[in-house]
Amino acid sequence: MTLGEHVFQYCERGTDTALWAEPLNAVSNAGFFLAALIFWQCLLWRPREQRSADHYLLIALVFLIGLGSLAFHLFATAGTELADVIPITVFMLVYLGVALNRFLSVPPGWTVLLVAGFAGLMAAAAQVHCWDGGIGLAGTVEGSKTCLNGSMSYLPALAAMIIVGMLAAERRHRAAPYVLGAAVVFIVSVLLRSLDFVFCDEVTIDGRDVGTHFMWHLLNAVVIFLLLRATLETGFKEVPLEESGPAPVPALVKAAEPEFEPEPEPEPADEPEPEPEREPEELEDSLSESPEGEEHAEEPEDEGAGESEDEAPPKT
Repeated sequence: MTLGEHVFQYCERGTDTALWAEPLNAVSNAGFFLAALIFWQCLLWRPREQRSADHYLLIALVFLIGLGSLAFHLFATAGTELADVIPITVFMLVYLGVALNRFLSVPPGWTVLLVAGFAGLMAAAAQVHCWDGGIGLAGTVEGSKTCLNGSMSYLPALAAMIIVGMLAAERRHRAAPYVLGAAVVFIVSVLLRSLDFVFCDEVTIDGRDVGTHFMWHLLNAVVIFLLLRATLETGFKEVPLEESGPAPVPALVKAAEPEFEPEPEPEPADEPEPEPEREPEELEDSLSESPEGEEHAEEPEDEGAGESEDEAPPKT
């Protein structure tokens, strides 16, 4: 196939080689330019230290995507098809590298290897062809075409968005909702691109078959804006105290118990109660009952004194 040969891939063009044979497919590329301009303005609102060369590179690639797709849907040649496919491929590879580095903190060496592996998956997916009742590699059956109307090569990009978005969400990165939202929109976008010829006769405007490819452009503009917007988020969400369970308590070494129990402190002795004061009579009785008192009581009187009294002659 030469670069000037016409390519008929979409419902709206059919087999018409005219320049304006795909008006909706051509005009809908304005979505890419609009997404790039809106993100550019969002970037300018940020402080200078939050801007990087990656942001401006991605904006430039989105402009090239819009220009290449517009050229392809105007001229529909093999040369303009390359102008459409190459910017999209470069954007996906560059964005994957940025996402791995910014959102998942993958080292540069591993980032290069993962991006190279992703490019290989895209190339391999493009070689999967379908025909009536079968699927296989290109060249297996004459007249076979790429599966899903050429959307097969975009499935690795969808898988990458889902994986990166889920890993970023697990780490509570602020970019995760934008990446996962872009993946959801991209699922619908790929589906509409694949069903372009299926609904060719059902989606018509003014009696002309237009298909669903123009919706692929509009939805992809939303996907690209969400992916670009995610690059402005560089931090992680703080876990609220209500959601975060109690912090695990590290196991503590049990303190060694003493080999002997300490003796209990002696209780203070009761103070003796004071004796009640005795009355004088009670005091005399106690003295009389004492041993000394008994001795004094038993002591005989002086014999000499008794005899003198008995022997004394009566007085006359």
